[in-house]
Amino acid sequence: MAVLTGSCRFGLWHVHVAWQDDIVYRVRFARVGLVGPVPEEILRYCSGRRGDLSTLRSVATEGKSTFARIYRAVREIPCGETATYGEIARKVGTAPRAVGSAMARNPTPIVVPCHRVVAKAGLGGFSPDPTIKEALLAMERRKPGPCTPENERD
Repeated sequence: MAVLTGSCRFGLWHVHVAWQDDIVYRVRFARVGLVGPVPEEILRYCSGRRGDLSTLRSVATEGKSTFARIYRAVREIPCGETATYGEIARKVGTAPRAVGSAMARNPTPIVVPCHRVVAKAGLGGFSPDPTIKEALLAMERRKPGPCTPENERD
């Protein structure tokens, strides 16, 4: 099966996704959309509805590299919560700068929720626009939202 590409909306942004079955190769935010399918879990998440992104795999978490270990640790941050660069660094046994570098190079944001990694005194960065990070965190903290159990949504 070929790698599929498509996009969905998140606010003013389009979320481009390259994927195949349950593995996501690339996610990026853009001003212009792509025609094509997107995994249902990402569609639900981006629309603020309950979705289980843990069913999707990311190419970024494969292997034993420091970045892969960082990405796996970031995937463990619960929806609606945050961890600092330093907290992730201590968990993985590396430096906060390495965590920042990994977040800047994350090929699959949302699937590896780098928006949940924040600075000790502030939000930290996010490409292509830090307001996306703010919007993702606000959406996750909203009730009902993508982290709200189904039985609490009605």
